[in-house]
Amino acid sequence: MMERLNLDAYKLKWFAIIAMVLNHMAIAWWDIIPSWLVFPLYAIGGLTFPIMAYFVVEGYKHTSNLKRYIFRILMVGIIAMPFHILALGVPLGGGNPALYPWLNIMFSIALSLIVLVIYDKIKFRILFWLIYIVVIIPVSFLFFEWYFIGITMVLLFYIIKNETARRIVPPVFTAVSWAVFGLLAGFMPTYEGMSGLIMNPDFMLVMPTFAIGSLLAAFLIKNYNGGRGKKMKWLFYMFYPLHLAVLLGVAIILGIADLSLIGL
Repeated sequence: MMERLNLDAYKLKWFAIIAMVLNHMAIAWWDIIPSWLVFPLYAIGGLTFPIMAYFVVEGYKHTSNLKRYIFRILMVGIIAMPFHILALGVPLGGGNPALYPWLNIMFSIALSLIVLVIYDKIKFRILFWLIYIVVIIPVSFLFFEWYFIGITMVLLFYIIKNETARRIVPPVFTAVSWAVFGLLAGFMPTYEGMSGLIMNPDFMLVMPTFAIGSLLAAFLIKNYNGGRGKKMKWLFYMFYPLHLAVLLGVAIILGIADLSLIGL
């Protein structure tokens, strides 16, 4: 029965929105959510950005004003920034904040669009890939949510021409990347006053589960029928900062929010 799914853009985007909220709940309310529930919430959350990335590329192909498109995304990212930092900035009960960049997903989307522009402008592919490896990957890894994984996934959605492969390969690449990254992150340092490489079991267990959602995203995108469905142009833009504000507000009420970043 699931093979007969007939999903338009509206339905797919709702999958992404719901998964995003569940994943952010797991991060923002880590201290009170049962450990057995954290992992499925992370797994579900992994499907959000692959769906978003697919439609970012569709938007890039069809937008009539790319500059306005990027500007609108950046404005939403700026508005969401304080809520993103306070609600999600130091996840996993005080883990290494360097493992969770503070530039939220809207900035990652904006950078992805810029990368697509560069790809189209630079026809000498060796030069493009040199710039990508030397500049884009390190910058995205250090500062942007979803690191180089998200940026690369958007690029793959754009450069793969076969439609079936285009819908499947980027999310699968993402799933493998998260699984590997999760294992490597388990040996990265924390801020518990210890030096050197130490085991961080939270990341080892959680990040590979994120890959499950990416594989689920491949299945959902494969069942996309190409239709737009109901319009939701502004829904996600408004919903993104709003849901972060609500998550933060609840965390403050429950006394589990880390407000040390603003001196509280």
